[in-house]
Amino acid sequence: MSVLLDLGIFPMDQGASVGAFVAPVVAMIRASGHPYQLGAMGTLVETEDLESALALIGRAHQVLVAQGCRRVYATAKLDMRDGPLGRLEAKVARVSALLGDPTP
Repeated sequence: MSVLLDLGIFPMDQGASVGAFVAPVVAMIRASGHPYQLGAMGTLVETEDLESALALIGRAHQVLVAQGCRRVYATAKLDMRDGPLGRLEAKVARVSALLGDPTP
């Protein structure tokens, strides 16, 4: 199974610039070993099952709370599909090919 998680999570009680709080969340995702892509509005992660994706959401919340954040906002979108891992890169490559972009 392949689960794509599009996670946006940040503190709402730490001012207008929250990158310093989000960076440890991304570091935790990186350390998890799951493939991920950092974006301007969230992070896309691929896991092998729903439980792993949901656990990452919980751990991301814990990372923010451990930094003193008392109010956290999160959005999560999940795409769950039977089949092999690798959709994180394959979906982007497919659209790039349709656009005629050169392959890397």
